[in-house]
Amino acid sequence: MVITMSYDEMKNILSMITDPAEKLEVVIDFGAHMPNVPDSAICSEIVGCASRAEICRDGNRFYGRADSALVRGIVAIIVAMVDGKTPAQIKEMDLAGEFASLGIKLGMGRLGGVNSMISFLKKL
Repeated sequence: MVITMSYDEMKNILSMITDPAEKLEVVIDFGAHMPNVPDSAICSEIVGCASRAEICRDGNRFYGRADSALVRGIVAIIVAMVDGKTPAQIKEMDLAGEFASLGIKLGMGRLGGVNSMISFLKKL
C-alpha cells in the first residue's frame, strides 16, 4: 500500500525519534511507501550516490527511486521537500540545512549522495 506523506509529516515523525537506528528504520519505511513514478515523468540519475538513484519530475511533481532501501528513503524525503515547488522556489530553499535538521545519522558516502541530490535540484 502506498501512503503519500508530506515533508512536514515526515519531519514531525522523525522529530519524535531519538534513537539513531530507529530513525534509519523510519527513513527506510518512507522509501517503501513512495509512490511509483508515472510514465509521463522525466527521470535523471543522480551521479555521486552510493547506489543507483533517480529523481523524476512531472511538471512540479517530484518522484524518485533507488536500488537501496535506505537511499530510497532518503530520496523520498528529498522529493517530499520539493514536491509541488517550481525550480525558482527550490533554488531559494536551504535543502541542505533542512535535511541536516532532521538529525539522520548517515555515513560520508550517503551524505555525498544527499549533496548530489540537492545539487541536482538546485540546477533545475
